[in-house]
Amino acid sequence: MKSIVQRSEIALAAYLPSAESAPQTLHEAMRYATLGGGKRVRALLCHAAGELVGAAPSLLDGVASAIEMIHAYSLVHDDLPAMDNDLLRRGQPTVHVRYGEAMAILVGDALQAQAFAVIGDLPASATQRITLLQELAKASGSLGLVGGQAIDLASVGSILPRAELERMHRMKTGALLRAAIFMGAHAGPDALASGMLVALDEYQRSVGLAFQVVDDILDVTMDAATLGKTPGKDAQDHKPTYVSLLGLDASRELARQLGERAHAALAPLGARAMHLDALVEMVVHRIH
Repeated sequence: MKSIVQRSEIALAAYLPSAESAPQTLHEAMRYATLGGGKRVRALLCHAAGELVGAAPSLLDGVASAIEMIHAYSLVHDDLPAMDNDLLRRGQPTVHVRYGEAMAILVGDALQAQAFAVIGDLPASATQRITLLQELAKASGSLGLVGGQAIDLASVGSILPRAELERMHRMKTGALLRAAIFMGAHAGPDALASGMLVALDEYQRSVGLAFQVVDDILDVTMDAATLGKTPGKDAQDHKPTYVSLLGLDASRELARQLGERAHAALAPLGARAMHLDALVEMVVHRIH
């Protein structure tokens, strides 16, 4: 995991525009938003899924970089005053605090465009590039993370039924995690067998939801120094969460159950899925 995180940082730095090129402030802010922090869970999932199908690590570097750029853009926009109005991200001032609100909007716009440019330039077949672009676009749009954020904003002060809460998080958080897994798998030299598609789909559903449940738990149990962002923000903003709906103990039990389901989904794939399997423990037992 440490090795993949390190190579992901190097790849991201290479795929982002240089801070020396004009417009310098925009490029500096794009790099500020993206580099030097983060768990790189999406990059890890991408590489682990790609390893499963024998994808070239250098190709996975580009795929993972594009996914991480979309993730970074979503955080920059989520943190804006018109949305979550957060002042802290990854232990640093958020982009709009450091560079201003207008520049933060432009940073998000530019990161999103850069992600698709990276995929378009990958040394892969045209069919592969189209598949990867489709996966990333679906995960990023109104049926993915943007749609999930829209539901989240519309739900402030409301009590969502559990099914609606799950739908929101499968879009806002789960869609990009799913994309990371399937884009990594589609970077392999061969078409995916139906059995592998089923296993990966079951895996991503469990891991994606577990990630959000744990996020909700950490929001009420950890401090700012550990999280790298403002704790207790969901309760302060009257947002529906798993903890507010189920309680802390039940949320912890749900995260455990989802982890077990993710492990079980990978069982048919055997030892070659060992790194995907290990990432389940990282997601369920993380502390930030």
